[in-house]
Amino acid sequence: MDLAYIPSPSTGVINLGPIPLRGYAFCIIIGVFVAVWYGNKRWIARGGTAGTVADIAVWAVPFGLVGGRLYHVITDYQLYFSEGENWVDAFKIWEGGLGIWGAIALGAVGAWIGCRRRGIPLPAYADAIAPGIVLAQAIGRWGNWFNQELYGRPTDLPWALEITESANREAGTYHPTFLYESLWCVGVALLVVWADRRFKLGHGRAFALYVAAYCAGRAWIEYMRVDEAHHVLGLRLNVWTAIVVFLLAVVYIVVSARMRPGREQIVEPRADEDVRGGKTLTAENAEGVDAAEKDGVVEDAEPKDVTPDADSDEDAEHGAGNGAGSAAKS
Repeated sequence: MDLAYIPSPSTGVINLGPIPLRGYAFCIIIGVFVAVWYGNKRWIARGGTAGTVADIAVWAVPFGLVGGRLYHVITDYQLYFSEGENWVDAFKIWEGGLGIWGAIALGAVGAWIGCRRRGIPLPAYADAIAPGIVLAQAIGRWGNWFNQELYGRPTDLPWALEITESANREAGTYHPTFLYESLWCVGVALLVVWADRRFKLGHGRAFALYVAAYCAGRAWIEYMRVDEAHHVLGLRLNVWTAIVVFLLAVVYIVVSARMRPGREQIVEPRADEDVRGGKTLTAENAEGVDAAEKDGVVEDAEPKDVTPDADSDEDAEHGAGNGAGSAAKS
């Protein structure tokens, strides 16, 4: 008899009248908000303006969701297109099934579009949001807990996850791989924040560090899982994906450090232009300053030449003499 274990929710859905509230969807939404909020703080600290991260996320998040779902459906096509399966289930994203590899790949395409529209370098943006993304992953993994999915091998450890009986699973206690990955992601976020402060990472290297560190953990956690998956040379497909992506990230860090050392001085041209008299304007009053410049209210920030010429020196001498004469009369 197990003395201790992590219980699973009896249901992953709470119905408020006709509206179903799904735990998996809530975890994804909360994760997105955390990523945008923390990414915004880091972007401002790098010299960007408030709101830019959210504006680009409008492009990145939908692309990421589509990419994550596509990767899952393609790599687990038998769940939707085999005999007896309903292909319409491939669109039921709320039931679980988002591949992080596809989410990051297609999400990067969306972020590139958003960055290009604002004239922002994608690597700098990626560095700013990297810790937020991995924190979003840490939160999103709890959606698997609500759905009782993606657990590991059977175990009787005190932190084992209790799984209840259903058509696709056998009751028992298993390794809570969702919890392992969630904790690993929190550790990766802390690592990236520390390394970024310590080494002033730039040109996409903070993002590459996140990718490499995440893949290192995902490989061994994926190896523990017992859900159905395709295998290549005896290893799960996602294990191979983690290994390949890890190597690519490490190569990028090394090559980038040699070709483009240091960190970007300007990450957002708009923010740099909003500096007036040594003071950085907030995003709220930047538009007001631009309008004032058009009306001729704001003077050029560059100092004007105030070197006196010969005529002005003569005028100054005459003025001094006249003042002395006036003072003597009084």
